Amino acid sequence: MLEDDFSELETLRLEKINRLREQGIEPYPTTTFITHTTAEAVAAFEAVEADADAALTAVVLAGRLRAIRNMGKLSFAHIEDRSGKLQLLLRVNELGQEKLDAFVSDFDLGDFIEASGTMMRTKRGEVTLLVEDFRMLAKALLQLPADKDEVVNGEVIRHAVLTDPETRYRQRYVDLAVNPEVREIFSKRTATIRALRAFLDERGFQEVETPILQPIYGGAAARPFTTFHNELNQELYLRISFELYLKRLIVGGLERVYEIGRDFRNEGVSFKHNPEFTQLEFYMAYADYHTIMEMTEQMISFVAQQVLGTQKINFNGHEIDLTPPWNRVQIRQGLIDHAGIDINDYPNAVALSEWLKEHHIDHKPDAPRGKLIGVLMEEFLEPILIQPTFLYDYPRDISPLAKNVPGDPQTVERFEGFIGGVELCNAFTELNDPMEQEKRFTEMGRAYAENEEERHPMDEDFLKALAYGMPPTGGFGIGVDRLVMMLTEQRSLKEVILFPPLRDTESGPSA
Repeated sequence: MLEDDFSELETLRLEKINRLREQGIEPYPTTTFITHTTAEAVAAFEAVEADADAALTAVVLAGRLRAIRNMGKLSFAHIEDRSGKLQLLLRVNELGQEKLDAFVSDFDLGDFIEASGTMMRTKRGEVTLLVEDFRMLAKALLQLPADKDEVVNGEVIRHAVLTDPETRYRQRYVDLAVNPEVREIFSKRTATIRALRAFLDERGFQEVETPILQPIYGGAAARPFTTFHNELNQELYLRISFELYLKRLIVGGLERVYEIGRDFRNEGVSFKHNPEFTQLEFYMAYADYHTIMEMTEQMISFVAQQVLGTQKINFNGHEIDLTPPWNRVQIRQGLIDHAGIDINDYPNAVALSEWLKEHHIDHKPDAPRGKLIGVLMEEFLEPILIQPTFLYDYPRDISPLAKNVPGDPQTVERFEGFIGGVELCNAFTELNDPMEQEKRFTEMGRAYAENEEERHPMDEDFLKALAYGMPPTGGFGIGVDRLVMMLTEQRSLKEVILFPPLRDTESGPSA
C-alpha cells in the first residue's frame, strides 16, 4: 500500500487528512469557484490602480502552495497556477485567530488551496491577495523534493527543487510541479505543433490520420515493433513512417496532405533518437525537392518566429540563424571540398571500401555503396553543418522511395536538413513509377540481409496504388521532438518528451 512507504512527515500529512474529515471538512472537494488566474488577478488590480474611481478587485484564486511563512498574527504564502505565482497575505484581522491557526496547522507546501479576498499592494510593492477566506482543494500526501532558498524582495523563500535527471524523467509530474522552466519547454512544444499546423493549413494542406497498426511496415529504414491481433489472427507492426499511406492519398486525389503523430522504431536510444517519437510528414502534388526545400526553410523560420518571437536560436553551443535562404550543399561536391574524394571515381562498394580502409575510417566492409557514402558524410560533412543547411542528392541504394536525378542512375533527388551538426528533416522528389518502385524493393531485398534495419519490405498494395497513377510529388518528414529540442536549446530528446522510456528499476517503472 502507498502509506507503507510513508516517512514520518508524510504520515503527519495523512493524520491531517483524517483530522479534517473528523471536523467535517473534505480535503478533496469536488467543486471550485475560482474567478481569475493569478495573472488575470494582477492585471485586474493594476487596471484598478490606474483608475482612482474604480473599486478594489475581489477575486477567488486557486493554486499549489509553493512557499509558506508563518509569523504569529499573520502568514505569507505563495501560490502557483498555470499563469504564474502570487503572494497571499493571511491576517488575524480578516480571518480571526481560529481560522488563521487552521491554515498554520492544516496546510503544507504542495497542497492546493482556494483563497478569496481583495487584491492589494504591500509596502514592499508586491501585488498580493489579502485573504478573507480559504479552503483546502487537495492535500499533498507526499512532499515535494529538496528545498532551496531564494531571496524575493529581501525575503528568504524556501521552495522545492528537483535536478537529478533520472528522477526528473521517471517522475515527470514532480519535475513539472517544481521546475517552471520545464513547464515552459512543454508549452513551447505545444506552440510548435500549433505553428506547424497553421503553416500547412494556410497553404491548403489537409490533415489526415493513417493506421498505426500496419500489416506491412515501410516508408523508412528502421526495425519495427511487432504485435499480434488475436481476432484477425495476424501479425501487425507499429508504423515506422506515414509515408506509404499518405502517398496512397495523393493517388486518391488529396493533393496536399499531412499528418502529425507517433511513429515507433525498435532501435537504440541516444540524445537524438527515441523509439517512440512524434513526426510530421507532408506530401504535395506537383512539387519536387527544390520546392520542398523552399517550403522547409519557410516553415521552420515561421515556427521559430511564432514560438520564440525570433528566427535566431542557440543550439549545441552555436548561435543559429533560421532566416531563409538556407545553405545548400550537394553531397558529391561537399565531399570533394571537405574529404578530397570524388565519389563518382568509386562507382562500387568494393572500391569505396578500399578508400575508407586506406584512410582508417571505420565501416562495414560488406556494406552497400550508399551506406559507405553515408559513412563519409558522417565523418566529413555533418559535423560542419552548423548553420541551417540542406545536404542533397543522395545515393540511390539507400533511398528506395525517391526519384532519380535525371541522367544519374546512382543518385536520387533527396535532401536532409541539418542544424548544429544534427539532422532535422528528410525529403524526396517521390518515386511515382510503379515498375521502377517494384525494382527498387526487389533490389533492397537482395542487397540487405533479412534482419537489416535498412531492408525495405515489398508492399504490393502500395505498388498497386502507384499503378493507378500518382502525380509528380514532393514529400517531407521531420521529427517534431528534435525540432523542439533545437528551439528550446536542449541537448537531449528526454528533455522534450513528457514520459521518455527508461529501463525498469526497483525504484520505479519505465515510462
